[in-house]
Amino acid sequence: MNRMSFSVEPLDQGMSFKAKAYQALRHAITQMDIYGEASEIRLDERQLCEALGVSRTPVREAMALLEQEGFIRSMPRRGIFVVRKTKAEVIEMITVCAALEGMAARLFVERATDYKMKELNVTFDRFSEGELADHVLEYSDANILFHQSIIQASGCTLIADLTDRFFIHMRAIRRVTMRRSGRAEKSIVEHREIIEALMNRDADLAEQRVREHTLGLARYVEQHCDFLD
Repeated sequence: MNRMSFSVEPLDQGMSFKAKAYQALRHAITQMDIYGEASEIRLDERQLCEALGVSRTPVREAMALLEQEGFIRSMPRRGIFVVRKTKAEVIEMITVCAALEGMAARLFVERATDYKMKELNVTFDRFSEGELADHVLEYSDANILFHQSIIQASGCTLIADLTDRFFIHMRAIRRVTMRRSGRAEKSIVEHREIIEALMNRDADLAEQRVREHTLGLARYVEQHCDFLD
């Protein structure tokens, strides 16, 4: 069982300690590799207080908010743990994201500036298929940024809000599967096909390719990610 596998910095005096603690803890959790290890990740309240430089009250208040939002769960006599989804829950979540990201791609075509289009190309320009094995983590981060960029540039706040609820799990699943053999090479080809459709401003094809790309992740999880059960 993991305890504190992420780091936080002491809070400044700007916002309330509760708000600052919430922001710091939420950011730290979203950066965690929560599916990278089989063991659950346990949060130690005392260590968190020391790391943040505050008393237990704002940390407990922040933890209560995070539990309401589904980031963590409190288990009597065991402690506080970062939430991990089951395999079935992950597949369902990815399927929902596929629909949302597909619509975001359609809106991206309709609303994005030429500059935003070029930014997507820049995201992957530095990666070569033959060298991906040595840069999988960097590519994984670029992959996540790519999906976020399409959603943000779509201009739909509701899609952004809904996908943000899944971000911690989508990021972690994309990262852990990207380390599997052949996933990165297949992914970069699909991303370039998506970019081609976006730059041609073909809304139907862009929506289809983004949706199928994300559904491909759901199929991969179904076939190869028994560690989630």
